[in-house]
Formats: sequence, structure tokens, C-alpha cells
Amino acid sequence: MKIHFRKILNDCLAGRPASLTVEAEGHFYTRLFRPQERLILLGAGHISQSLCRFAVELGFSVTTVDERPEFANKERFPEADGILCSDFCSAIKTLDIQERDYVAILTRGHQYDAECLRMVLSGKMPCYLGMIGSRKRVTEQFRLLEAEGFSRKALEQVHTPIGLEIGALTVPEIAVSILAQMIQCRRRGSAHKSGSSVLLLEDIDLSLLNFLSAKGEKVLLMVYESSGSTPAKSGAMMAADRAGNWAGTIGGGAGEHIAAEAARQLIGTGQSRCLTIDMSHDAAAEEGMACGGAIKVFLTDVEQEPEQHN
Repeated sequence: MKIHFRKILNDCLAGRPASLTVEAEGHFYTRLFRPQERLILLGAGHISQSLCRFAVELGFSVTTVDERPEFANKERFPEADGILCSDFCSAIKTLDIQERDYVAILTRGHQYDAECLRMVLSGKMPCYLGMIGSRKRVTEQFRLLEAEGFSRKALEQVHTPIGLEIGALTVPEIAVSILAQMIQCRRRGSAHKSGSSVLLLEDIDLSLLNFLSAKGEKVLLMVYESSGSTPAKSGAMMAADRAGNWAGTIGGGAGEHIAAEAARQLIGTGQSRCLTIDMSHDAAAEEGMACGGAIKVFLTDVEQEPEQHN
């Protein structure tokens, strides 16, 4: 099967979304490759600390901004990919906020909140823009901003008071409410529904894509359906070459071993097949497989792409 992994790799390296579509059991399944979303935290207080920690677990690349060095530092934000100790206006210019970004305004005062909001609204509208503050204070700020020329439509896109109404009281609970709202934004219009042809996982494994783009015969293994309690969800991928080198994973354990043995037989044949691995029976438990579900794996020999010459 000819799959242009080099193009997928180049798109991912450039921060562009990519996709892969395969046919299994008479149906087409699409595996998306979503570039990591950037979450920008304007303000490095306690809520931002919890928000950073939880957001990283959900796949966000977090950048924290604060002008106070005792707040904007690696000790307080060890999980952050970027920390800017700078005034907010300069930092926002430097960060060059784009449509795919998520921005949370969580500064230490209403004056700084308003400055940040002015700067963000003056550029490209991010995918998510939230601002902390009471309803009364936010209403006053919006009235002033509208008088300055900012459109009502743009202001209505700001999630404020920030977070979903879940009755949050503690700092971690408030962080969870904000992330829940971000997830709601992330999944708006998502095709990920029961029986969907769009696979669940969208992460980018550059080592796997590099492996698949390199010379040599290879086979691709991709989970296209999963049910019950399984270690791999749809979209999990791995690959192997004729020398027995592997990259990626479809869950590990005995299930992965079974799929790998079947895949070896396809290398160099130009053929594809589907494999169902049942993990619900007693024998599976004895072999160390997670019980209570099954996975369907698409196996295909990967045709070599022609060399590109400049």
C-alpha cells in the first residue's frame, strides 16, 4: 500500500495537520495527525500552576508569562515548554498568537487583564480565549473596550468568567473547570463519535514517522477499532522493517506480539490484512493481556516512496 509518510512527516514538522486514510473490512478509516496545541498562560499565579500541570497531561504545550521573576520560573512551572519573564504586552507580541492557540488571561489584577485582552483582540483570534474575573468587572471592561472600538462580536467570543460552571472552589478545581472548557472548545464539531470513521488518537510520534519515511521495506500496524478495556485505542500505530527494528506501539504485551508476528509475514508482499485480537477470555489474561475487550488491527506492507531529487 502506498502511503506518503514523507509528506505526513513534513506537514507535522511544519506544524500543519495531516491525515492517513486506509480501507479495512470494506470501510474507510482516517487517522488524523494533530499538531500539538499551544496553551499560553498570561499570569503565573496558583491557578496557572495547576492549569499547566493538568494541561500537559492533556497534550498541550504550555507557555507561561509573568513579569515577576519570582513567579515566572522553572521551579514553579517544571512542565512548561516555555517561560517568559516579561511585561505582558511585549510577551504577546513575541508569542505571535495564532488561530490554533489557546489563551488564558489569569493575571494578578484587572488592569493587567484588560491590557492582555486588548493586545490579544488586536491580533488573530485564538481557538480559545478565556479571562478570569467577576461578571460585574468583566461587564465594565467590555463596555470600555467596546467604546474603544473593539467589536461586540469579538468580545462575545471571550470565555469569561473563565471555566465551566461546575461549582469549583479550590485552585485545582478551578483549573479543572478551565480545562474542561478548553476541551469543550477542542472537541467542538469533532467527528469522534461512536462508530466514527475518524480514529481516536491524533498524537504525532516523530520517531515513528521518521522510521516509516526512511529507506527499506516496512509494515504498518494500526488499530482501527477497539472495545472494552484495552491498552490501545483506535489510531495507535507501530511499524517494523525486515531487519526486525520497530517503532511506535499498539499497546504492548501479548496483543502487540500477536499482531507483530502476523505483520512480519506481509513485509515485501504488497498485501494488507485485518486482525482481531480478543482480550476477554481467560487465556488472554494468563498471557498478560488486558481483559474485557478487543482490538482490530490493520496490517499493511508499505510501498517505498520514490527518491526525491532537487
